[in-house]
This record gives sequence, structure tokens and C-alpha cells, in this order.
Amino acid sequence: MKISLVLGGGGARGYAHIGVIETLKSLGFEINSISGTSMGAVIGGLEASGSLDKYKEWVTSLDFIDMFKFFKPPFKLDGEKIFEKIKQIVGEEIKIEQLPIKYTAVATDLTKKREVWLQRGDLFKAMQASSAIPGVFNPVVINNRMLVDGGVLNLLPIAPVMSDMNDLIVAVDLYAPERDIDFDIPKEVIHKQNLLEDIWAKIFKEKESPVSLSIDLMMDVIYRYRKAEYVPDILIEIPKNVAKWYDFHKAPFLIEIGKILTKEAIEKAKKKNLV
Repeated sequence: MKISLVLGGGGARGYAHIGVIETLKSLGFEINSISGTSMGAVIGGLEASGSLDKYKEWVTSLDFIDMFKFFKPPFKLDGEKIFEKIKQIVGEEIKIEQLPIKYTAVATDLTKKREVWLQRGDLFKAMQASSAIPGVFNPVVINNRMLVDGGVLNLLPIAPVMSDMNDLIVAVDLYAPERDIDFDIPKEVIHKQNLLEDIWAKIFKEKESPVSLSIDLMMDVIYRYRKAEYVPDILIEIPKNVAKWYDFHKAPFLIEIGKILTKEAIEKAKKKNLV
């Protein structure tokens, strides 16, 4: 079954997209087009370019010493270093229009105050622009337009895939209502997360900043206002309490969450005869 996949924004919760993609493909779904905002645009671009496996291998192998390299005093995320690593994984000179999967990265044009769909040109710059969280990462200039995170205006960009001739639109919401986190996660994944959690909570101060609190509030409000505009055929809901946007140490855990909740959503869709 051919699908259009919409990957929402939500910072570190976007690691769940990896588990979603892996599970959909294992269940026989063919991803023919991808639209993404912020972290969704990053994961979507990696999948469209065939680089997602390499990226997953990297993020799931990181220990705290490795993560420490991507911070700058006083324990703030260093956007330049993070994107440089992603650039190494994706490669240079890749054009969106040459990808085997139709791809759209959604960004926000600060100059004209509107949503922008990046569907041609440099893949890496499109990914970087779509995920340039204001106050955390620097804006990206493309064609004299100052672009920042697409989540400023649209956290779940369904519109770019509405005209695609696929069987279903599958969307991943990273701001779903909170629920009990009692999922069956492999013990080795829980063990690694717990080891990192102790250090992360003591050292990483991003969670205490007004910028971080503002980002969470902004994204939550924007999503609640816009979620009714377009309705996908299948919605995979990642509860917002599984991680904060800055919990980048939770990659293995969030990937497993993505797998579990994708299977859950597909089972519900089968009962409705959607698949």
C-alpha cells in the first residue's frame, strides 16, 4: 500500500519518527512522499535520501561523552556542530528534486511572515531551515529569505501531500495528549536511558531556560489551533509526556515508542477497514 507520510515537529520526540518509519516499512507500506516540519523534516530528509539507517546507528550509539561534544558553554546545544554531523551523514550536493521519494520541508519565512514549502534545491539546507528553532539555532537564508523552524506556523504539514496520488495519508503527531508510559520497552534500552538520565538531569540546564519553556508553549498552542485544518487517514499519536523537546539522550527509548505506537495505530486502522 502506497502512503504519503507526514512527520510533525517536536524536537527530540522526533526520534520516534525513526521507529514509525521502520515499522511502516516492515508492515509492507511503501512511502512515496514525505512532508515534514522541524525534526520531522530532518528524519524525513534522511529517509528520502537513504541515510536514515546510518543516522539511527549514530544517535543510538552515543554516550554522554559523545553528546557533550555537541554543547557549548553553559551547556547549550551547539546547532552548528549538530548540523555539521547531519551534513556528513546526508552528504553534500543532494537536490530535493533528485530524491527517489517526493519530499517537502516546511519552514517559516520571517521576512514575509508565511509558511514556505521547500521542494527543490539543496536537501541539507532545507532540513536545516525547517529545524532552525528560534533562539536555539541560527536562521537559514535561502534566496534572500530568512527561514526558521516550520513549527512556528505549522507543526503537522499535511497540506503538501494532499494532492499526492497515494492510497493513504499517515501522519505522526508529536504533541498528542499525555498518557501513562507503560510500554514494553527492551531492558537494555531502559538501562541505557537511566544511565544517561541521571547525568542529563544534573548537568543539562536547557530545560530551565525561558526559551525552552516558551518553545514548548508556542508549539503546543500552534498545534491545537491548526490540527483541525486537515485530517489524515491514519494518525500515529506520540504523547508529549514521553520526552521534552530537548531530551536528545532518549533516542533508543523514543525509537521504541515510535514502533509500539505505530503498530497500535495500524491495528486500529485495520478494525476500521482502512488497511
